[in-house]
Amino acid sequence: MDTLDIQNFKFSMPLNIRWNDLDPLNHVNNVFYFEYFQIGRGHYMIDASKQWDWAKNMFVIAHIECDYYKELKLTTKEPSIKIRTTSLGSKSFEIEYLITSLDKEENETIHAKGKSVQVLVDATIGKSIEIPDWLRNDITNYEPSLSTI
Repeated sequence: MDTLDIQNFKFSMPLNIRWNDLDPLNHVNNVFYFEYFQIGRGHYMIDASKQWDWAKNMFVIAHIECDYYKELKLTTKEPSIKIRTTSLGSKSFEIEYLITSLDKEENETIHAKGKSVQVLVDATIGKSIEIPDWLRNDITNYEPSLSTI
């Protein structure tokens, strides 16, 4: 993954690494990366779709993965999470994540890369639903390079 790929992420927010995120090796334990994905995803959805309302809309995670490249520590300089939607299906969509920081030369370093598949659901009936046109339009306008299935 090169710098050009990092630049293709429109959404980015700072990460707050907490003392309790660390394991005995003094780096962020692997399970907290998924929590960082979840925190970022919550903010991303509101940014990508001004119509998104967490009180009305919901999805479930059908798949999630993470590849770890470099340890993340409490002292890591300016850690952040970058998020983008990479594909839209009829009932699901894929999100990609990068956990980055700045190195001593102020270059962005990738610590981890992740991916998740979300399936839209109607919580009142407990079933998957089609992605509504308004959400599809909001996300494609926010992420013009994504692929649709």
